[in-house]
Amino acid sequence: MTRKKIQMKRINNTTARQVTFSKRRKCIFKKALELSTLCEAEIVLIVFRATGKLFDYASPRFLSLSHSSLLIEEHISGLLDSEQKQANHCNLNEFLRIN
Repeated sequence: MTRKKIQMKRINNTTARQVTFSKRRKCIFKKALELSTLCEAEIVLIVFRATGKLFDYASPRFLSLSHSSLLIEEHISGLLDSEQKQANHCNLNEFLRIN
């Protein structure tokens, strides 16, 4: 039995949209980890929720580089002012510990 093709459109129900975002965020971070492991690629993801909350992921190899955190911070600071960044930042390690 085959799956139906899902039509891509905005989810109008706010609660359903937030749940879908959370589930898909977990999946995309997991896929990024798989890709970095299988292909030895250095991957960085920065995801903003509709509310402005920031989620990020960096592959383990990328995090081992001494300048990696500086690169991420430079990109993030260009996107958010420092006060908002401090208030809204949730890194992947915190996310995985919570869930």
